Amino acid sequence: MNFNTNFNDIENNYLFAEVALRVKAYSEKNPDKKVLKLGIGDVTLPLVPAVIDALHKAVDEMSKQESFKGYGPYEGYDFLRTEILNYYNNFGVKLDLDEIFVSDGAKSDLGNILDIFSKDNVVLVPDPVYPVYVDTNLMAGRKIIYANATSDNGFLPMPDYSVNADIIYICSPNNPTGASYTKVQLKQWVDYANAKNAIILYDAAYECFIEDSNLARSVFEIKGAETCAIEFCSLSKIAGFTGTRCGYTVIPHALERDNLNANKTWLRRQSTKFNGVPYIVQKGAAAVFSKQGMQQIKQNLAYYKHNAKIISDCLDDCGVWYTGGKNSPYVWFKCPDGMSSWQFFDYLLENCQVVGTPGSGFGKNGEGFFRLTAFGSEEVTKEAATRLKKLLKR
Repeated sequence: MNFNTNFNDIENNYLFAEVALRVKAYSEKNPDKKVLKLGIGDVTLPLVPAVIDALHKAVDEMSKQESFKGYGPYEGYDFLRTEILNYYNNFGVKLDLDEIFVSDGAKSDLGNILDIFSKDNVVLVPDPVYPVYVDTNLMAGRKIIYANATSDNGFLPMPDYSVNADIIYICSPNNPTGASYTKVQLKQWVDYANAKNAIILYDAAYECFIEDSNLARSVFEIKGAETCAIEFCSLSKIAGFTGTRCGYTVIPHALERDNLNANKTWLRRQSTKFNGVPYIVQKGAAAVFSKQGMQQIKQNLAYYKHNAKIISDCLDDCGVWYTGGKNSPYVWFKCPDGMSSWQFFDYLLENCQVVGTPGSGFGKNGEGFFRLTAFGSEEVTKEAATRLKKLLKR
């Protein structure tokens, strides 16, 4: 018996676990200090009334013989997939119902999708990057190469045709940098993927924050994406489902490699390893896309967008360079005075009790940068911005 020794190649501590440990240690030593957390991208507003009503009704249905639900379809109930299909129609993307697969969140599917790919594929990820993209491939023993995202390119690396990649990760708006590709820039990535016979794994978890019409809400707004892309999305940020767990993955029928159809292969994988998202959760998710649900959710999104503006205005006032803050819930900025990311983390915690996320935790190009999130409460965000401004202006 042997363990998967590829686990030796990943960090012992997940980034946010290390953040939590440091905050806990500080709070235990300084119980009188109020710590303001703008680190982890977890939402703070509750589920909207339309979703809560749908969840309650679904619970009642499960208590009656005639409406009880057992095992559901592996790909999700049609009532939810129809709502998602209509949602995509709003920004000009036409899908077939069976191109949509309901999941328990984008993070799960981003890792699980690797089951349908050979282990000898070369994986291209931007640096800095959401750690899940790297760790899940390291666990499987794949070779990873990096596209350098730096302040010089606005943390938006573009394709290099001298580089040969098989699987390409793109997150736009990006986590952690908040930077977003324009439709013109995404077209270059789609053309590159098709030329290299590669597949783009497109993380659209933050598409709901996009307001600029030059930015894409979906990779499938880009001509040619249907033959080279798989899209992952989540209800965690748009609807506060971080604790309720629901998302979806879109795999076009046109995506084929090695005489295998990606859509059919994923369905086969799901039917073996996944029993679907609970009926109750899917009923709540369907309410997200209702007219009433979307109206209520827009109010929540406006709340978080306002928080992002509070942070951005603070950095503007201090003359600090950053990306994000607009079309994104994340603000990514350069640490002052040449501090490293973890030095600045400790400095903030010690001097103004504000918690963010060290950029180095997202890759080598994140060193010297820092991420703040707009998902805190407005009260906490305003107070954190006030404290941060006083500190930075020193």
